[in-house]
Amino acid sequence: MENSLGKFNKKKIGSFMMNNAIYIVLVALLIAIIIVDPKFLSITNFKNILAQSSPRMFIALGVGGILIVQGTDLSAGRMVGLSAVVSASLLQATDYAYKMYPNLPELPIIVPILIAMLVCACIGTINGVVVSIFNVPPFIATMGMMIIVYGLSSTYFDRPPYGAQPIGGLSKTFTDAVTGSVFNIPYLIIYALIAIVLIWFLWNKTRFGKNIFAIGGNPEAAKVSGVNVVKYLILVYMLAGALYGFGGALEAGRVGTATNNTGNMYEMDAIAACVVGGVSTWGGVGTIPGIVIGVLIFTVINYGLTFIGISPYMQFIIKGLIIVIAVAIDIRKYVKKN
Repeated sequence: MENSLGKFNKKKIGSFMMNNAIYIVLVALLIAIIIVDPKFLSITNFKNILAQSSPRMFIALGVGGILIVQGTDLSAGRMVGLSAVVSASLLQATDYAYKMYPNLPELPIIVPILIAMLVCACIGTINGVVVSIFNVPPFIATMGMMIIVYGLSSTYFDRPPYGAQPIGGLSKTFTDAVTGSVFNIPYLIIYALIAIVLIWFLWNKTRFGKNIFAIGGNPEAAKVSGVNVVKYLILVYMLAGALYGFGGALEAGRVGTATNNTGNMYEMDAIAACVVGGVSTWGGVGTIPGIVIGVLIFTVINYGLTFIGISPYMQFIIKGLIIVIAVAIDIRKYVKKN
């Protein structure tokens, strides 16, 4: 009896360790960061982490919806870059010497942001059409779009007569609207919270949310049940594009400049954050709180590794390992469930 109980407990502990391995690794990594430099635990760093995670939250919310419907989006980071250069070019101060459009008056902030969101939403719609109507695998469709969008943003960025120089001199009105705060709460955090609430409502309280989870669970069964799979796939990719657009504009305002490489590899961080937060790469499973936790965890790790002086090259290795471990655990759960 005792032997059977011991085996049961070992099995239970082993299962717990395997299912939570990624969290154990991340917590261990965080503890190591704190041991190396205890100053990491400060209110200033906490605020910086939240501010840095806010633009990435928009990207993860968009990618999360696509993962729910058994898709992926490798073009997300490049769309963030395109949005950043477009919005930044339209939001430069009127007296800036290297203004891209010298005769353009100062526009209301919302106009360039909406333009950037519209551009990215259109690109997202094309992704959705290619995936849903032409049945191109999401990996291939979005990889091709990633290359196309990088070409578009680089062409736009390399403007005469100044060439491929960072787009700076952003209007103070814009940068203040991004980096400012109210009651000591940064605007970036407020924008992220609004997006989180809106997407949570969309996923949990509307037909849209019900249908995308149905598609992610079983596309054929959803189609038989009367769900317009093509329509909802296109809507998911279009919404994701709009979210990338807003996140890209925020990133430009947060950093104060934009280049064609803004947002590079952000899609990897977003996918990793979603998977760490419990969104299944097999589709049909995921929650908004999980995505939020995943983004925060990943941002803490990113920020912490930079804080203690780990080289960017080593950070790529660590993040790559985290992604592989997270997906491996997700696959194990899926196989076990089936």
